[in-house]
Amino acid sequence: MRFGLAAFVTLLVVVDPPGVVPIFVALTKDETAARRRAILSRAVLIAFGVALFFLIAGRAVLSYLGVSVHAFAISGGILLFATAMPMLFGQRGGLQAPEEKERGVAGQDISVFPLAVPMLSGPGVIATTLLLTSQAGGELRRLGAIAIALALVFSVAFVSLYLSARIISRLGEGGINIATRVMGIVLAALAVQYVLNGITGYYSAVLAR
Repeated sequence: MRFGLAAFVTLLVVVDPPGVVPIFVALTKDETAARRRAILSRAVLIAFGVALFFLIAGRAVLSYLGVSVHAFAISGGILLFATAMPMLFGQRGGLQAPEEKERGVAGQDISVFPLAVPMLSGPGVIATTLLLTSQAGGELRRLGAIAIALALVFSVAFVSLYLSARIISRLGEGGINIATRVMGIVLAALAVQYVLNGITGYYSAVLAR
């Protein structure tokens, strides 16, 4: 019980659903209410699936491929920065939702990137999930507690982002444009932080050997 509660609190802080709300508003400002709900549902399901995958097979896969969590942090930060740059100028980035006639084009679904990965289930969530898995020590009861904690955290994320539609209607176009530029700055800073965390973590791991 205590382990599950600790896992829930830790993951909730790492995912930070309220912190994703303004970014979700900025990224989906040109979408209809129905489209926003579809994007949200898909993003949360994908994010939960990614976290669950790393809970079940994360360490084995990373070990087999020779990839560290720090590499995820660096690559995620670079991709996130690519999304932040157009937002700084109030433009639609190539990674944001396409126009209706373009929605079949591969790589244009913001529910996958950047919402699901890395905003909801990024390097921090992956690292935390792997850490909790190590603490569980292969005990099925504790692994189940982590899975339940993940489900609850992403349920909170879904509710938080679902209510953000009201923010869109109240701010208006001018307010959303301002929010887009502000969130572009926040995203850029977050992206740089991901990269710095990845580099710092990598060198710390090297020095610890």
